[in-house]
Amino acid sequence: MNKPNDERSDAARWEAVEGATELLHEERFREALRELGRVIRLDPHNPYAYYFLGIGLFEVGEIDAAKDAYAACVKVAPGHMGARVALCHVLRILGDVRGAIREGMAALSRVPGDPDALHAVGLAYHARGDGVAARKYLEAFLETQPEVEVALETEAILASLGGSPREQAEEDPED
Repeated sequence: MNKPNDERSDAARWEAVEGATELLHEERFREALRELGRVIRLDPHNPYAYYFLGIGLFEVGEIDAAKDAYAACVKVAPGHMGARVALCHVLRILGDVRGAIREGMAALSRVPGDPDALHAVGLAYHARGDGVAARKYLEAFLETQPEVEVALETEAILASLGGSPREQAEEDPED
């Protein structure tokens, strides 16, 4: 298939999920899930449909099903960073920390330094109890200048690990 056809196919796939994304924004999750199921039945290779299905399922508390939707997205579109990072988070939430780290590292191998992937990997290492690795990824995430709320949450995690080097430098005026 040539590039113009790929672009048309991608545009058509995006267009197919637009109605469902509006329903998600309106927090009409069950309706969005029905619409996304319809889209997937018509085009089982639509990565956007699987990604937004994962979001909808997560919002209604169906975390295991969200994991499956994100995994399906990654299967049909291995480069979909949003799905790979979301898969990292849900695997961590479900207790599969090893799988979470694997998915997060796969995301970072595709886009080194991606803030969302750094954060997800840092949280996965934190869940595993590996403070050294958690600190490495969470501090790298903070260097990307994230939004204030998530930066504060990340700083709190780092403080629970014994403080970050940034905090230690502020406390030691001789450095």
